[in-house]
Amino acid sequence: MRKSSASDYDLEQFCDEMFMADGSPHPWALGLLETLDNLGSQRLAKRQEAAERALFDMGITFNVYSDEAATEKIFPIDLIPRLVRGQEWDHIERGLFQRVRALNAFINDVYSEQRIVSEGIIPVETIKSAEGYLEPCIGLTPPQGIWCHITGSDIVRDEHGALMVLEDNLRCPSGVSYTLANRNQMKRTFPNLFRSSRVRPISHYPSMLLQMLNQVAPAGNTRPNAAVLTPGKYNSAYFEHSYLARKMGCKLVEGGDLVVEDDRVWMRTTMGLQPVDVIYRRIDDKFLDPEVFRSDSLLGVKGLMRAYRAGNVSLVNAPGTGVADDKLIYTYVPDMIRLYLDEEPILPNVETYRCEDKAQRQHVLANLDKLVVKAVNEAGGYGMLVGPHATKAEREDFAERIAQTPRNYIAQPTLQLSRAPVLVDDHLEGRHVDLRPYVLLGSDIVVVPGGLTRVALKKGSLVVNSSQGGGSKDTWVVDGAQEMDGAQEIDGAQEMVDVPSC
Repeated sequence: MRKSSASDYDLEQFCDEMFMADGSPHPWALGLLETLDNLGSQRLAKRQEAAERALFDMGITFNVYSDEAATEKIFPIDLIPRLVRGQEWDHIERGLFQRVRALNAFINDVYSEQRIVSEGIIPVETIKSAEGYLEPCIGLTPPQGIWCHITGSDIVRDEHGALMVLEDNLRCPSGVSYTLANRNQMKRTFPNLFRSSRVRPISHYPSMLLQMLNQVAPAGNTRPNAAVLTPGKYNSAYFEHSYLARKMGCKLVEGGDLVVEDDRVWMRTTMGLQPVDVIYRRIDDKFLDPEVFRSDSLLGVKGLMRAYRAGNVSLVNAPGTGVADDKLIYTYVPDMIRLYLDEEPILPNVETYRCEDKAQRQHVLANLDKLVVKAVNEAGGYGMLVGPHATKAEREDFAERIAQTPRNYIAQPTLQLSRAPVLVDDHLEGRHVDLRPYVLLGSDIVVVPGGLTRVALKKGSLVVNSSQGGGSKDTWVVDGAQEMDGAQEIDGAQEMVDVPSC
């Protein structure tokens, strides 16, 4: 492999996760770069191929439905890990704790007093028109008052090195299984480097998840039975559902495996009916119970909401959390933090324009060539216009969409997202990345150190979603500013830099 120096790696004026503005590597990346150079391009390419083959053999795939037929594809992994210093991670963690507390308070408020409406912060029409707002959830009291047990907030770094939240995912946030699988594969690929590096562990996530499920079980249940509810093997995230169920030692069930009798949920087994106390549901709210939501749903369980209202089963995440998944509602999270916590946001939002506001809509329509426009209820990179890369016809199409249904769109500046190196043939090239940490809210709040780094593998692309050609990296939270080959620690003065020098 060619030496990984400034002459080999084009920064292109982007903030980089591995290299400083002058082209020299960050102190905490020296050991990693030395390891890559010592391996050479041929051996590294063979390890990349072996990693991809192993992931496919283990069934670590996802389904793409945008093709003419559903296609099963490997979830791409790039072997160059993304490094995050422990000091910076601690800052991210504090910001996530704050954000999740505010989001949970907001969801509870939405379905009870609606203080945020009465104080004039969010119009009631904005809340009620959110696709994830569910009137049957009004008056619900989840165990311990917890609604968003699992949250995945997407974090990006701009061209100045500042961290900010791009969006929040609260209904059924996915991807953590790929985080765990990537880590296992990296340990096999770079065993010596990993052993010598002070990387915070993530393998305990399944036990953390199971502990949280037990914590939120109905009151008085000291030995709860938990199950993972999946739509079935044709779902794009089925691998994750089965992976987490297996790692936790829980049953993986579909709607037809469960029945409600006397407002209790039971699982059909060869030994008869067995009680279910906690359900980690991976199906959308509106398919949970045909008695209450979609009557044509074959994925859910008839009577499930009756059992939930009676306090006989806990649902993770709670029904109704989707109201906070709405990208328009996201724009109000800083106000939620101030209202419910009386604090200033630790992690700011990306600047966002609300197209339902006339003045902001006019600004968006006049600057479509400079902005990223998103449909508020779409995911996976769909329903999005990247203005600078769009054709005139595409911008005109989105202008018409915005004019017809302005509430359904928000817009953000085209951020110069930070980049991280990926392996391309015999050298490293920069690709844009984001980060999705996973936060668990039970009796306390915990977060996996690192989360899923998603990377836009297409050169120049800003879309990191796997369905749009993106991939993933293992995220190493490293403590101390040591060289990562286990050598002498770097001078402490350099270690205290708050953000990468961009």
